[in-house]
Amino acid sequence: MSDADADRIEGYAGALLAVAKGEGVVDRASDELFTFAREYERNHQLRSTMTDQQVAVEVRQGIIEELLGTRASPLSATLAGLIVGTGRARDLVAIVDRFVAMAAAERQREVAEIRSSVPLDRAQQERLAQALSSALKKQVEVKVVVDPAVMGGVVATVGDTVIDGSVRHRLEKLREVL
Repeated sequence: MSDADADRIEGYAGALLAVAKGEGVVDRASDELFTFAREYERNHQLRSTMTDQQVAVEVRQGIIEELLGTRASPLSATLAGLIVGTGRARDLVAIVDRFVAMAAAERQREVAEIRSSVPLDRAQQERLAQALSSALKKQVEVKVVVDPAVMGGVVATVGDTVIDGSVRHRLEKLREVL
């Protein structure tokens, strides 16, 4: 990534943070946009449509509104639509990830991406955050991604640190031993 790209991503993420702070919904926007970015990342057809310059901007923004309509706040849908509308759909994941990291940093925390085969309730997320904070000696903010490929257990990523407690990982280790 070039310095210009990094600066552009930082600028967009900073703008998203400023708007979310102004509206008093940083936590909610952070959670909703993080979830949307993970879905966007996995869905090739959606990414292809959002980056296709032959598709009118209004149509692409309408798709975002439709996808997020009932699942996210109007502000989160507007922010995602803003990224797409300004021609930055290719950078959407990077912009959202930077926004999430900036929002967490304002609370002196780091983002812990947790991949689990099933949704985790608030109590489970809090226990995971406490365990990771204790193990890594830094405060973390948990963001959960439901990923059936995990098969069971969780995979936690905090910065460059990956803690793989998944059933898939355990089976791979067992296979290596055998």
